[in-house]
Amino acid sequence: MKRVHLYSDERVDDLLTKNMKIIQSKEVFCFSLDAVLLSRFVSLPMKRGRIIDFCTGNGVIPLLLSTRTECPIDAVEIQERLYDMAQRNVALNDLEDRINVYRGDVKDAHTFLRNGGYDALTCNPPYMPAIGGDKNKSSHVAIARHEILLTLEEMIRASSRLVRSGGKVAYVHRAGRLADIMTLMRQYRIEPKRIRFVHPKPGIEANMVLIEGIRDGKPDVKVLPPLIVYNEDGTYCDEIYSIYYGDRRRE
Repeated sequence: MKRVHLYSDERVDDLLTKNMKIIQSKEVFCFSLDAVLLSRFVSLPMKRGRIIDFCTGNGVIPLLLSTRTECPIDAVEIQERLYDMAQRNVALNDLEDRINVYRGDVKDAHTFLRNGGYDALTCNPPYMPAIGGDKNKSSHVAIARHEILLTLEEMIRASSRLVRSGGKVAYVHRAGRLADIMTLMRQYRIEPKRIRFVHPKPGIEANMVLIEGIRDGKPDVKVLPPLIVYNEDGTYCDEIYSIYYGDRRRE
């Protein structure tokens, strides 16, 4: 594992059970559960094909995807500091030959990447509308959370341009935006095929949704069993525990 430069606000953390490391910063960007769940949810080609991640942040999703596939992975990030962090995370884990990070606007990705050349696409986009709501004091966090530079429609339109016919597109988003997401996916020829709701605890309504579609696919959507994050006592449910800690037994 290589030595890389760290800024004063950065730290290096273990990345789940994958024997990887990741640079993070509370002032700039830290990954959360939604990115981890998306990296597990998406259907991936194993050896042949190409994958792309939009709004990559510090590169956590490409790092996790690299443990599930041997295919090359591209990633796009518009913010210079996060782009730099993602590049250093790729280098830190010796993955330069498998992951390429590009600094650019997702809306323009078809102009500098493989237009229609991807077999799978992931995106953990900004969730919050740009108008209204409390925006974080950090501009980096505000842009990652709010639709300041990228709207839901712009993200889905860009997705449709990048994936081939028959390619998979997977998102994680707020459950309350599901109707908008499905409407826009169909508008841009991405047919919703798999949906899974994520609930904080048993008996509490879903706060996240994972959704996967196929470009030019036929209508037929499957709603998967719900994913419960915490048990009633506040401990992780078995599936989440397995994602974070693998085969290690609970204490």
